[in-house]
Amino acid sequence: MDNLRYQTLEVQFRGTICFIKFNRPEAKNTIDEVMVDEIDQVLAICEEKSTVVVFEGRADIFCLGADLDSIASNFEQIPMSDKIPDKLYSIWLKLATGPYVSLAHVEGRANAGGLGFVAACDVVLAKNSAQFGLSELLFGLFPACVLPFLIRKVGYQKSHYLTLMTKSFSAEVAQHYGLVDAYAADSDSLLKTHLRRLEKLPKEGIRRYKKYRKDLDNFLSEVQGYAVSTNQAIFSDPKILSVIADYIQNEKLPWENNLGNTS
Repeated sequence: MDNLRYQTLEVQFRGTICFIKFNRPEAKNTIDEVMVDEIDQVLAICEEKSTVVVFEGRADIFCLGADLDSIASNFEQIPMSDKIPDKLYSIWLKLATGPYVSLAHVEGRANAGGLGFVAACDVVLAKNSAQFGLSELLFGLFPACVLPFLIRKVGYQKSHYLTLMTKSFSAEVAQHYGLVDAYAADSDSLLKTHLRRLEKLPKEGIRRYKKYRKDLDNFLSEVQGYAVSTNQAIFSDPKILSVIADYIQNEKLPWENNLGNTS
């Protein structure tokens, strides 16, 4: 077993399987620039080394999306590096089209950008207590970069409904929608069962198959520029940033004060 040390990830290579575990417990496994860079570095290794890439989180939290604490503390500046949305979208594109089977194993909560990782993966397994959600529109945001991957996975109307409703949904509902492929009370055993089968697949076969899938429908690549620029515009809106800052600093939801009124 080969182990690599990173600030925001725990990474293990077991033969041709790479395990990537989100490891920012102090920040609820939210996404920052360091995490994006580190995932990109690991996936570069996986291009040649791995046939399966597994993403995991903590038992209670898979990944909760953007680091709102960081946004709140810098809300008078552009809170996210201009490079983050494009690099994150490119990571999800690699998961969807790269020469390995990408697998998300979700035991806890996956929200917002965390759902982007789920939607981008080829296979999604979940613990029966896992929760999924898109809460962005509560703050005047919407999941611009997540949506292309979610649309590809569950369809236009389901992704539209989930964006508008902003509430969490269970692993059972996620499977019904087509986001989750299988779930169980013992998701570790479920994962092992899938990996025993997936590790038998040859690297070149996976490479050719994933390329063929991409060539059949290049939708994800075609909309990347628009999705990224829209995301950047949303996260540069001072009104939205004020709403986020007030939520983090005062624990007030947008409708609980007049900052949420954009009229």
